[in-house]
Amino acid sequence: MLTKRDLLRSAAAIAAGAAIARPSLLMAQSYPGIIEAKDIAEEGFIYGLPLVMNYAVMQEFAVDKNSGQFKAPFNEINNQHHVATPEDTAVITPNSDTPYSFIWLDLRAEPMVISVPMVEKDRYYSVQLIDGNTYNFGYIGTRATGTEPGDYLVVGPDWKGETPAGVKKVFQSTTPFTLALIRTQLFNPGDMPNVEKIQAGYNAQPLSAFLKRPAPPAAPKIEFLPATTAGIKDNFFQYLDAALQFVPETSRDKAIRAKLAKIGIGPGKTFEFEDLSLEHKAEILVAMKQGDDKVDKWLASGNKNINGWNVGSFFGDEAFYNGDWVMRAGAAKGGLLGNDAVEAMYPYTRTDATGAPLDGSKHKYTITFAPGQLPPVNAFWSVTMYDGKSQFLVKNPINRYLINSPMLPAMKKEADGSLTLYIQKDSPGADKEANWLPAPDDKIYLVMRLYWPKPTPPSILPPGEGTWQPPGINVAQ
Repeated sequence: MLTKRDLLRSAAAIAAGAAIARPSLLMAQSYPGIIEAKDIAEEGFIYGLPLVMNYAVMQEFAVDKNSGQFKAPFNEINNQHHVATPEDTAVITPNSDTPYSFIWLDLRAEPMVISVPMVEKDRYYSVQLIDGNTYNFGYIGTRATGTEPGDYLVVGPDWKGETPAGVKKVFQSTTPFTLALIRTQLFNPGDMPNVEKIQAGYNAQPLSAFLKRPAPPAAPKIEFLPATTAGIKDNFFQYLDAALQFVPETSRDKAIRAKLAKIGIGPGKTFEFEDLSLEHKAEILVAMKQGDDKVDKWLASGNKNINGWNVGSFFGDEAFYNGDWVMRAGAAKGGLLGNDAVEAMYPYTRTDATGAPLDGSKHKYTITFAPGQLPPVNAFWSVTMYDGKSQFLVKNPINRYLINSPMLPAMKKEADGSLTLYIQKDSPGADKEANWLPAPDDKIYLVMRLYWPKPTPPSILPPGEGTWQPPGINVAQ
């Protein structure tokens, strides 16, 4: 089973024998020189990383029934009646606040209609629409469209029809395969039956069924390239080639696609290894490592450092990224399938307030929210603990992976109204356990989630410049 951790590791340190190769039909003199090929490979790796990651998740969720992470076939909904646990390893930094529902849409034959039920006004939910470019191209939900029931149309890149009667809004994807990722707020463990009732009201159907008309001919069956860890280690670019089949070229990526074609990467191309010189192989391996390092550097410094937290806006639509492939790759590597800033903000950190690495094997930590300084949100907020190496949730004796605002009534506040969270591998004691966020006996990665952040002061918006700032993490005295 492929995990995104494996994918990232393999992308950063690809097996020595691996390399992109040119098709054998290309004559030696027509293949770019070593330096040009290296530069193209580096840029192509950065451009392609989110596409390959997304393709691999689609494989696990909607294609490979034996992946261990399979949810449902294309155009069928899968409702998760639990929140993420350490067993969920398909996507790094999984959200454990909101049970997910998944609908991978195949829009080739016809558009799909997504229907949502009435949701009570104090419960947050969202339907995030993410295409194969990892662009968030639309939202349905509490913030975006309200809590009334409704029918919404999702169409592929080539669709040019009129808005059908009864459809509230049309969302157009840049790719024929797209994910509708639904989050439904869970107030507490006993609230799950209420969440399940709401999930039962989510529906996806072809436009023809919605209009009660005959269905068009089915789209051709696709033999997807299986996304295996071994395969990606052998040839990352082979998987980019596979992903690009389902990512139509746009004006923004036309230039990089033309460059990739020069070194034999593109839809429908096949690769042969024996024709590439050892020098080319070596340089392209270096290029991929350098590309991965650039993405890591952006993740480390592309955002504002506030009290040790990285605060920025990572995710958005095609216009938001505007061809900034490093930012898009950094967003995917930092937390694939994340939300736009107006929907959720994700301050994250691997360091304490002084900049020292967070390590549960060496220290105990605290975070204190001053009186009246809890995260300002319209929905809810959380602080989630991840293993610093894998970015997955951490097993612990009380099965607590996060602390969030619905837990506040059970937590202890100080006399002045401040709230302190205890971040450590062992219990801080019975009197403080309600405020304990269990940590690994190793490196720590923390992510704060602010759902539907308040747009007016005090606010974390605009990203990196807001009037509210996350408090630093301190070593416990």
